[in-house]
Amino acid sequence: MTWTTQQRSEVKGLSAIIAGRGRPVLLLHGVGLRAEAWAAQIAALSTSFKVIAPDMYGHGESPCPSTPLAMEDYVLAALEVLDELDQIALVVGHSMGAMVALELAFRAPDKISAVAALNAVFERPPEASAAVKSRAASHNGIALPDPEPTLQRWFGTVPSPERTACDTWLRTVDPMGYRWAYEAFAHATGPDRSALTGLRCPALFATGALEPNSTPGMSRDMAALAPHGRAMIVEGAAHMMLMTHAGHVNTALLDLAQEAWP
Repeated sequence: MTWTTQQRSEVKGLSAIIAGRGRPVLLLHGVGLRAEAWAAQIAALSTSFKVIAPDMYGHGESPCPSTPLAMEDYVLAALEVLDELDQIALVVGHSMGAMVALELAFRAPDKISAVAALNAVFERPPEASAAVKSRAASHNGIALPDPEPTLQRWFGTVPSPERTACDTWLRTVDPMGYRWAYEAFAHATGPDRSALTGLRCPALFATGALEPNSTPGMSRDMAALAPHGRAMIVEGAAHMMLMTHAGHVNTALLDLAQEAWP
């Protein structure tokens, strides 16, 4: 799989990769990344569905506002994209994008057929919360941080095309866009328990067995709360399993789509 830049369209003020035809699948990436992180899923899903993968504010080719952004701003931007679609959608999010995807499912249940939260956080323990807030506080919006510590958490030290792609994206993201997104992510605790228990649609909560932050326990706990939830733990995978273990992720998403649209 290659991770080269793909052609973009504009959707409600955001730059987005759009591919395929049919029922819509909305893909929401995480902090420091861009729509190309979903390249393997776009290739697999666009043969049967219309896939929309936007760049979040200040990432990829989407503009970065001049004023600070909170999680609510990212949710509202994604909700506008969802409103633009003419059919109910399968919504898939990764990391911070998973938080946004779940919030869309809570707020707009009539517009979502199913939701997948990949590498999502839920009720971070105090030490993990303090660590991510400390990293967020170190970002000044002027200079980008050295991506190596992040890459080591995601991939370890072994070189790979996926690691190289993420290294490039983390070195070229808009510094202020990265700051706003990281701060929003760091100060979010994940979905509310009562919202999860009221989730009406099928929901997949998936993460990697080697994931230290969006842990397997978090995915299992969220799946247990959601009435139609299920957990998937991918052996040998960490944070970037959508890239490193794309086959497992694609199969799970296609199965979820079949459940959403029998």
